[in-house]
Amino acid sequence: MTSFEPVQHLVYHSAMEHSLTLLASGTPIPDVRRWGSSAVVTLGDEHLMFDCGYSATFKLHQAGMKSTDVDRLFLTHHHSDHIADYPALLLSRFDMSIGTTNPLLVYGPSHTQLLTDRLIGEDQGAFWPDIVARTSHPLSLGAYERRTGQLPRDVPRVEATDLTPGDTVEGENWLVRTAEVKHVQPYLDSLAYRLEASGRCIVFAGDTVACETLIELAADADVLVMDCVQCSIDMSEDPAYSMYISGSIEAGVAAQAAGAKHLVLVHQHPAMNSDEKKEMALEDVSGVFDGIVTWGEEGMVIPW
Repeated sequence: MTSFEPVQHLVYHSAMEHSLTLLASGTPIPDVRRWGSSAVVTLGDEHLMFDCGYSATFKLHQAGMKSTDVDRLFLTHHHSDHIADYPALLLSRFDMSIGTTNPLLVYGPSHTQLLTDRLIGEDQGAFWPDIVARTSHPLSLGAYERRTGQLPRDVPRVEATDLTPGDTVEGENWLVRTAEVKHVQPYLDSLAYRLEASGRCIVFAGDTVACETLIELAADADVLVMDCVQCSIDMSEDPAYSMYISGSIEAGVAAQAAGAKHLVLVHQHPAMNSDEKKEMALEDVSGVFDGIVTWGEEGMVIPW
């Protein structure tokens, strides 16, 4: 197991408020209780979003934050339930801006930059005609000025970066480390992220299993956010299924092997909404993991 030492030149503030807000914690299956994947880590006044699946933008506002509050977005992989609301975040953030919003910095595996260009790139982007209209027509310009925006109105400022395993991203008071994790390669690349701040760390596994790269990245994590699609016994009939995404036992095994202190379970199938299935899953986890376990629900705020 690898332990990560704090980066010495970062200035950590022990009084900084840390919280994890679960926005979307389901699967690609539409469900009134949970749908898609997305979470926000709040560090003082800064909000870092991890994944942007179905309904994430709406749920961000429902949680009391705004699209313009998010200046950094990290994508684990490009399955639709992790990126489908990316256009909504981009466009609502642009529509709410008064010209003083920071650029949105987006990070993800290969094709993240291409995805962004095909959404809002000049001339070629699917939403480029909308952007031209909103930066040119008197109706939109008038609304922009009423929001105290100063003309001329600029196009969205978005910088997308493709990451490779081992890359790091650094903020003023935090550092994000990356590792490749097993999911649906070679069709999509998948990254897990380890966010370190104030001497603590939280790891976002994305969709994966208890692979060695995840266990190494999550070593001694204060919080591990991990997929728990179904009870492992219900996945056993399809060996291929359990090889590429975690059930209850696999999530617990990963957390225990990493030495994580707190395991937050997300990405539950609608079948897991029943109290019976929830209790089965938590019993499975507690049988292999001796740390704190939280059954993730959308809108939940977790200090860390």
